[in-house]
Amino acid sequence: MSLDRRSLLTALTATPFVQAAPPIEGETPLPRDAVAEDVALMREAYGALHPGLLRYNDPATIEAGYAALTAPGPSDLAGFYLRLSRFLTTIRCGHTYANFYNQRAPVRRALFEGPDRLPLRFVWLGSRMVVTGDPLGLGVSPGDEVVTLNGVPAGEVLAALMTVARADGGNDAKRRQLMSVGGEDSFESFDVFYPLIFGARTRHDLVIEGQDGRRRRLLAPAMTLAQRRAQRPPQIDKDHDTPAWTMRREKDAAILTMPGWALYGAAWDWRAWLDARMDELIAQKVPRLVIDIRDNEGGLDCGDAIIARLTQTPVRKDDMLRLTRYRRIPENLKPYLDTWDRAFDDWGDDAQPYDDRFYTLARRDSEGAVIEPKGPRYAGEVRVLIGPQNSSATFQFSQLMQRERLGRLYGETTGGSRRGINGGAFYFLRLPRTGIEVDLPLIGYFPRTPQPDAGLAPDVFVPRRRETIAAGVDPALMAALG
Repeated sequence: MSLDRRSLLTALTATPFVQAAPPIEGETPLPRDAVAEDVALMREAYGALHPGLLRYNDPATIEAGYAALTAPGPSDLAGFYLRLSRFLTTIRCGHTYANFYNQRAPVRRALFEGPDRLPLRFVWLGSRMVVTGDPLGLGVSPGDEVVTLNGVPAGEVLAALMTVARADGGNDAKRRQLMSVGGEDSFESFDVFYPLIFGARTRHDLVIEGQDGRRRRLLAPAMTLAQRRAQRPPQIDKDHDTPAWTMRREKDAAILTMPGWALYGAAWDWRAWLDARMDELIAQKVPRLVIDIRDNEGGLDCGDAIIARLTQTPVRKDDMLRLTRYRRIPENLKPYLDTWDRAFDDWGDDAQPYDDRFYTLARRDSEGAVIEPKGPRYAGEVRVLIGPQNSSATFQFSQLMQRERLGRLYGETTGGSRRGINGGAFYFLRLPRTGIEVDLPLIGYFPRTPQPDAGLAPDVFVPRRRETIAAGVDPALMAALG
């Protein structure tokens, strides 16, 4: 199973295993020994358990990172969280970060909930900050460009944000996407990190360039967290039988839009819904299916159910080595490692020695390694819209669709890395003195043959452009329907 870190943790109730840290204020200095003790704990836990710690680094680099975290100087909660985030980013693992959604309430209040948000939606196209929405009606149009933000050129803002953007390997397209603001998440990465790096403010001083090339200054009031969340599209209601996806007809095609697969514990029977839609396509002889997963980082392996209706033969999901660093966790770490499944504490005979660093890990998940054909096959043409957001389950789905020639990919290169990811099972490492949590993936997926450090390229490359954003058109969808 591939896991979407943004959404999974909101569905889990974590059980605290250590005494709660004292109340936290964002500007209160942290005791030096508190930082040192928590960094030592993280060093031990990551060194013993993280399968990807040295995927892109050597031991000396990691040790230098730990040393920087405990360097002399004043350290408040915000400063430590920022330094910690920069260190975790150097591991180059999209599932390794001080997860916004898994922090205790005092940490969230101190770091993430200030009334300091930039009141625009935007996307980074290269180093250009292009507006996609103006929720407060400030007179900014889609396609306008933010040239400077509070006196700093937009490209310099992005460069600073990239140092704290989680992604697999060298996939900077994923990092730019992560630092864009689409108005869909409970916590946007840009909203968290911009004030930590550049300072919080109650209004933002912008230089905006319009489509005609003219520039103007705009003093925009900052947006609160409640205002940002009020602009989100309808959220998945997991307690009611409400579909999270849509299917509509356009021209000779059906368009299946799947903005998320984080359906853990949902009352909605998404498998039955998907089977019913596929049956309709077959009965109505719809010649083309377009699957839009561009906004979808991952979650459950929902794509398996689609592939089962497209293939005539069993499909092997991957040929990756599944490696873990341990067979049983050290007992002294257990009080600090929260999770939803204590079976992760001891793999037992499922973990067999691989080399002097790793164990190979047998599968325990119910899906297994093979997707079997199911029901009547949809034999129409399939096109999948992809982009840099796809970095977990949606990366794997896109890879299988392309590898098995079940459909063509349209859009932009995905997130993720063909060198593999870390995930599948997780601990939430709770640092007791500072009160911060950091995610700790437990299974490393490694290719058996050398692969490039890159995302998955589409069959038909259709990039987003400032001009198409301004015109309100969707060139990737247009290409897929053409």
